[in-house]
Amino acid sequence: MELEVETMVARLGESLLLRGARMASAESCTGGLVASTLTDVSGSSRWFEGGVVAYDNRVKMNLLGVPEAILIRHGAVSQACVESMVNGVCELMDVPVGLAISGIAGPNGGTAEKPVGLVWMAWRIYRRVWSREFHFPGSRQEIKAASVREAILGLL
Repeated sequence: MELEVETMVARLGESLLLRGARMASAESCTGGLVASTLTDVSGSSRWFEGGVVAYDNRVKMNLLGVPEAILIRHGAVSQACVESMVNGVCELMDVPVGLAISGIAGPNGGTAEKPVGLVWMAWRIYRRVWSREFHFPGSRQEIKAASVREAILGLL
């Protein structure tokens, strides 16, 4: 893990511990890399509840409660989807803090409307939810790494 990201994870953990809060993650295009990165820091079990890799839309619907209508109307890589995912994982894990990621890491799968590198993220702290669209350049691995970094940064 890159030192800067490790420092960010440590800061996130300290912040959650100070508030007596725990967090969870819901990931699609990063395939569990957020959860892996968070648990690379010793002691993360005190503030990280767990993560869901919702790569397939059925998992998004059946486990996280993303309405099928959102997936049909907006697609899995959308603001509506990640906001539903973050709410779903927080409810599933009974935690106040969460993050969700869905995107197109490539090298295939992009379209003119949703190109490779498009990543949507959502965060939740208690009942406040916010989201953001990103466009990351690079290889599949670079897009995933940039997504993890921004996802963690979003909670700091």
